[in-house]
Amino acid sequence: GMDVLCHALESYTARPYTRRPAPVPPTARPMSQGANPWSDLGCREALRLLGAYLERAVRDAADDEARSQVMWAATLAGIAFGNAGVHAPHAMAYAVAGRVRDYRPAGYPDALLVPHGMAVAVSAPAVVRHTGPTSPARHLEAAALLGADVRGAAEADAGEVLAGEVLRLMRAIAMPNGVGGVGYAAADIP
Repeated sequence: GMDVLCHALESYTARPYTRRPAPVPPTARPMSQGANPWSDLGCREALRLLGAYLERAVRDAADDEARSQVMWAATLAGIAFGNAGVHAPHAMAYAVAGRVRDYRPAGYPDALLVPHGMAVAVSAPAVVRHTGPTSPARHLEAAALLGADVRGAAEADAGEVLAGEVLRLMRAIAMPNGVGGVGYAAADIP
């Protein structure tokens, strides 16, 4: 579920296709186009569905309604990120999952492992704090779609508002708190 959330969130807050550097050579097509009207549709609906159903789907494996809505969100976000692309949380996830030393997640085989969705999610709050100033209206809208009350929120606080909502969802479904929650320390950052 957190991987799905990050697919939608990253695609929605990606650099817009209108601001991408021109490809070299000019006939080359980049793999991902950046945020665009088509991907925005899927991202918005995926975020809305995740805000409404993710906690229920994680809390109760027998809640077919919630689980099917999260699967629909996964489909929408998958199509969206296939078109728009993702950004920093997914890029950082490779290092988080690939250099694990001692983390063993509950509910998985007894092995050193940071599951992909978890590896992506642990950096997402920090990333959206950083990217908030690049597109404050999109960050606030994403927070609202996930369930945050953004009335009166200042655009200057958009990244913090969205980070708070992502953290709320992470806590509600028992995700680790940042990279420290999966066994990393400040010395590991470089």
